[in-house]
Amino acid sequence: MTKIEAWVHAARPKTLAGAVAPVLVALTAAALHRVDVFDCDDGIAAPLLALPAVLCLLFALLMQIDANLINDYFDFVHGRDDGSRLGPKRACAQGWLTTSEMLRGIVLTSALACMVGFPLVFWGGWALVLVGIACLAGAFLYTTALAQYAMGDVLVVLFFGFVPVCASFYVQTGVCPSDVLMLGLAIGLVTDCLLLVNNFRDYDNDLSHRKRTLVTIIGRPLTKLLYAACGIAAVIIVAAITRQWFVMLVFLLPHFHTLYRLHRIGSGAALNSTLAQTSLNILFFAVLTIISLILQ
Repeated sequence: MTKIEAWVHAARPKTLAGAVAPVLVALTAAALHRVDVFDCDDGIAAPLLALPAVLCLLFALLMQIDANLINDYFDFVHGRDDGSRLGPKRACAQGWLTTSEMLRGIVLTSALACMVGFPLVFWGGWALVLVGIACLAGAFLYTTALAQYAMGDVLVVLFFGFVPVCASFYVQTGVCPSDVLMLGLAIGLVTDCLLLVNNFRDYDNDLSHRKRTLVTIIGRPLTKLLYAACGIAAVIIVAAITRQWFVMLVFLLPHFHTLYRLHRIGSGAALNSTLAQTSLNILFFAVLTIISLILQ
């Protein structure tokens, strides 16, 4: 494997749906809230108003990649990525990248995220600096501490739901109404399904390493119920906001199909296929939400 291929693998492209989905939903909601954002007679103002949207999306992508690199590095140095791992191979554990190379990659992506995110202060104020610091802290704390104590799901809902949706909407509009908060919750719940599937697959390995996740605490049967509940709750939230029940109910078809496969496969590396399906489900949910917002 070449170094470029190793870095692409370490970035985990399939997980980037969790970064893109909330920002796209927020930008759609913001565009509908301020219909003049991308329809401006001033040839200079239009790109300036579109610029924060691009920056929000780039920041979210960089932070997701940064979190993935951090996870790769610390899971390796803490001995959690050993031969018993069932998930996709990790760059440090496979020797594709050295720990020093991975640390340099973490520093670079963290710096790029800061460079991309800082200009958003121009539109959203200095409070966004605190949001950026919280995102960086969350990326490090997830792997190094909180994920080991069943706090990973809380962080996912917070940093893949509330934070990107509310911050992206606020940068565009200067406000954050309650409906936007609820959209953040809905996206966060759907994205958490990805973590639930990941930890469902790693149940035995996590127990052997004494890693406490929500799945190891409640067990696999209740995890499947929680997976179903997250999707149902997300659909209800968005449908209640947009009144587009038929559109949103469509999401339950792939959601429960993935749950069925999760139940049928049961355990082992074959569950990686359900992880990929859940990632696609997140994007599908975002598309349905965007359609519902437009039709509202």
